[in-house]
Order: sequence, then structure tokens, then C-alpha cells
Amino acid sequence: MDALKNADHLYEVERRVRHAERPNFRISELQISSSQAVPWHCHTRVTDTFYVIEGRIKLLLRDPDEEVFLNPGETYAVRQRRPHRVENAGAASANFLVLQGIGEYDYIPLKL
Repeated sequence: MDALKNADHLYEVERRVRHAERPNFRISELQISSSQAVPWHCHTRVTDTFYVIEGRIKLLLRDPDEEVFLNPGETYAVRQRRPHRVENAGAASANFLVLQGIGEYDYIPLKL
């Protein structure tokens, strides 16, 4: 599938806020319920850095396969081209920041 410049329409979240968007860098805040997830995807030009504000998230990663659990105050960076998925790992909503850059944003949906 082709790279997308905006993937907001591909998955539902409880809340989505864009705090900053500049050429080659952006900061988004997402809140997902216990049943929501950001589906498998990758980016060819940007690194995703996750920072948990509230709740707990699970990052599922490929190349190599890995599961990472993040609690409030914890961060994890997913390098360019690494397939990943974000799930809520708790019973309550999870709220987290995604810092994306440095580079032009793209979103490539994957079927894994």
C-alpha cells in the first residue's frame, strides 16, 4: 500500500490532539480505550517516540519480534521502517504522546 500523509481515518481513538506540527516534526497525543489499538504500520522517514502520560500501553514490534510495555513516564523509540502496533495494556484508557521526526511524516499500513 502507498504511504499516507494522514492516517487518522484508519482507526478510532477516544481522543486525538495534535500539539505541534512543523516541517519534519510533529507531536500528537492519543487516548485509547481498553479495546482500541493503533494497527500495524511503519514509517519510512520518521522515528516514533512514545511517551505514556496515563495508563499502560503495549508496543508490538517486528524485525525483530518484541513486546514492550510502557507505564506513565516511560518512553520508547521505534526506528524507521520497523513494523509496529500500539495496544492498550490495561483496563482503563491509556493516554500517550507520539513524537514523530525528524523527517517527512508517512504512514504505511501493514497486514501482519
